[in-house]
Amino acid sequence: MRARRIIAAASVAALGVVSLTACGRMSPDVAAYVGDRTYSVDRVDEVYDDAQTRFAEAVRQQAAEAGATPTADQLRSTVTRQDVVNLLVSIDLGKRIVAERGLSVADQYTAEQLAQELRMPPQAEYAKLWGEWVDISMTLNQQLPPAELSDESVMAVYHAIERTGGIQPGLTVAQVRQLFGDGGFVRSAAALSAAMEEQADKVHLSVNPRFTPLGVPSYVNKGQELIFYALPYVEATSPVTDVSTPEPAATPAEQNGAVTP
Repeated sequence: MRARRIIAAASVAALGVVSLTACGRMSPDVAAYVGDRTYSVDRVDEVYDDAQTRFAEAVRQQAAEAGATPTADQLRSTVTRQDVVNLLVSIDLGKRIVAERGLSVADQYTAEQLAQELRMPPQAEYAKLWGEWVDISMTLNQQLPPAELSDESVMAVYHAIERTGGIQPGLTVAQVRQLFGDGGFVRSAAALSAAMEEQADKVHLSVNPRFTPLGVPSYVNKGQELIFYALPYVEATSPVTDVSTPEPAATPAEQNGAVTP
């Protein structure tokens, strides 16, 4: 991707770091709190395990048809639990923004349409979640006014793609700006970022440190393929990621009301 411009197929990004007040309600068994809704680690595992199982089944079937035996690495999808949390939280926040603005989300993208690019069977819940998120994010991108094209936002998108190995590393701001062309998809990303951060603040978003940095699922076109990536908007240093730890057990003296220095 040296001379070729990157054109966003769907730019769904949050570029800043959310600065929120710690809620003090985090549990190790919870992946994230979004308003009054809780996403448990078990829920994340459920989506993740389903994705891995269905992916492996599809690979085995294709290999059997070709008379081959897949390796253990070939049977494992690149999908991570972090990817699952990114989707679940983004869908939730996105729905809240849509409702507040009185927008209507068209059912345009399906798991079947995204399955090949995701390298995931359409029956997998992970693929279905992606279809739901693309519909939401496309609606928001069409309604939100474009933001200013700053060097910070340009490089945030660049570094997010760089982490996937989908773009040449080590480029300067000037080189990235040239590569991104008019940067329309970055402007849309920054606008969505502001809306996501505002909503996260309203609902007092809390994220388990295991799943930080939290990012908004995104993808761009690279020739004939899509590059899937996530732009962080809750970092590990954010106060909302603090997990409450249990109080130490009281000593017998403390239980009896004694005070130690």
